[in-house]
Amino acid sequence: MALRNRKTSRGTTISLKRAYAAPSREDGTRVLVDRIWPRGLRKESAGIDLWLKDLAPSTDLRRWFHQDAARWPAFRRRYRAELADKGEPLERLRHLASQGHVTLLFASADVEHNNAVVLLQVLQARTAGAEPAQRCLRGLRDYQILTAKK
Repeated sequence: MALRNRKTSRGTTISLKRAYAAPSREDGTRVLVDRIWPRGLRKESAGIDLWLKDLAPSTDLRRWFHQDAARWPAFRRRYRAELADKGEPLERLRHLASQGHVTLLFASADVEHNNAVVLLQVLQARTAGAEPAQRCLRGLRDYQILTAKK
């Protein structure tokens, strides 16, 4: 099942998906944006086209946050500050998105509070004037609810 996608003003489409979800044709280029390979995920079956570790939060920031929703606002600020120094990998990702659909993959079970959400917002802000990523997040929640019922 495809997730809802988020179009930027320049026509590029970027979506979010858990790395553990099965690959599909609709994913386009699948880009893992975590620093650590997802636990238990076999590289042969993951269908990951590119692993951009450089765009992941620093180890210190990742450990500090550890999916504590109370720290989400501070995590977002700190991660955005880290991304400000990642011009080359961000441009690489933007270029990929300009060539076709891109799906950002993440391992976190929390689809609303993870680095891919912040990365998507940063990409949209630079491409589409600070467009919110809420529709894409709702699509992820809808997808998880549907797959959990199966």
